[in-house]
Amino acid sequence: MTTPHRLPHDDRDRRAWVAPFVATILLVLLVPPAFVFGGLSAMATDSCGPDDCSSALMTSLTLIYGILTFGGLFTFLAYVTTWALPWTRRWSALRAWLAAAAVLPPVAVLLLVFTLPAP
Repeated sequence: MTTPHRLPHDDRDRRAWVAPFVATILLVLLVPPAFVFGGLSAMATDSCGPDDCSSALMTSLTLIYGILTFGGLFTFLAYVTTWALPWTRRWSALRAWLAAAAVLPPVAVLLLVFTLPAP
């Protein structure tokens, strides 16, 4: 007895668009404030000058600017990959993980900005 062959379109994931779409909405909402507040976070050193500020503040600022630089590239690559993966069930878990990972750098920047230590 032979088993019926599955047609290629049978493996398509009808919900493949959900994770990239949710990532798109979240990135549209999170990236502009992360970029603006992250860019303005250097003003936290205005009262103490960059040489006399606490090491915790300078470490946080270094992390913010590092995440803005390298995390932005990571966010872009992960986001593009979520849309570019084949829309089959085989790739659904990776698509969801990449969509979640694409949102992490802007969230990390906002968390660091809103929890800056005292100068």
